[in-house]
Amino acid sequence: MSVIYNQIANRSLERIGALSDGLFAIAMTLIVLEIRVPQVEAGGAGSDLALLAALGDLAPRFVTYGLSFLTLGIFWNGQQTQLSYLDRGNRDLAWLQLLFLAIIALFPFTTSVLAENIDLRLALGLYWLNIFLSGSALYAIWIYAERAQLVRHGTDASIGAAIRRRIGTAQILYATGFLISLLPSGTYPAIAWIVLVQLNFAIAPRIWRLHRI
Repeated sequence: MSVIYNQIANRSLERIGALSDGLFAIAMTLIVLEIRVPQVEAGGAGSDLALLAALGDLAPRFVTYGLSFLTLGIFWNGQQTQLSYLDRGNRDLAWLQLLFLAIIALFPFTTSVLAENIDLRLALGLYWLNIFLSGSALYAIWIYAERAQLVRHGTDASIGAAIRRRIGTAQILYATGFLISLLPSGTYPAIAWIVLVQLNFAIAPRIWRLHRI
């Protein structure tokens, strides 16, 4: 009996997980490397004040670093959760995972654009688009895994429903953040909203209904 290559390719979930871990680690490292050490002339009574002022100028980069670290952490956790419920992989799943990772790899770029132009709606819109595409890819991966019967046998249907609901809810909340940026108040309230959404996902506080999101 002949064997079709596409039926035997990329069935190892461990290799997908290992590649994902490496790429997420690199992306998380790159976003902090964008925070350049300020150059201040040594000596003089004003050196400390000059350094303090230079660090203050880096505030947008620290804000976007924290924003992106949370974003990457949430997507890494979401992907790992999905992988833990899969019984096996296949060629199509592997390419969907690679598409997801290709979008994740853009975060250092969109983070840098936002840091340099934190008050511009287009910069925040580009960052939100990166989040939207990442979430859409993660959602597509789970839908495909269910339809291709790659989910571990015996997994309760409520698991899949919870995964789909979480991704869908997150995308609505992130989109709300971008819509807030279109208001006259500008991008800062929108960024604050997105950070609060991320903290809710990361901490999962036992607050009425919030821990269910």
